[in-house]
Amino acid sequence: MAGTSSFPYETRLNILHQPLEVIDERALADACEYKWYNQTLCKVNDAVVRLGIFEGEYHWHKHEQDDEFFYVVEGRLLIDLEDRTVELSPRQGFVVPKGVTHRTRAPQRTTVLMVENAGIIPTGN
Repeated sequence: MAGTSSFPYETRLNILHQPLEVIDERALADACEYKWYNQTLCKVNDAVVRLGIFEGEYHWHKHEQDDEFFYVVEGRLLIDLEDRTVELSPRQGFVVPKGVTHRTRAPQRTTVLMVENAGIIPTGN
């Protein structure tokens, strides 16, 4: 895929579900065989909801024009910022504002839902 081919992540920007379809996050997560996976589940207005399966660490990056929301379903997510690390447990969420350099890390397999602008470049700009 354009813009992310040099990174070792499985990133799928196609919209998997249309309105009025049931989304089974657990079945999708259970079927995932990748250590770092990102799949767009659906579009809501001008935003998308993405499923992330994380294990290991992502690279440092930022999004100049877009906020990102992370919500942990299962596991533990660390979000490194320039001055601190935020730790999220299941049923906790966090917004990384646009322009803030960050990286996500997961010491174990972690399932995350993300909400972000549909045009965002997942690897940053």
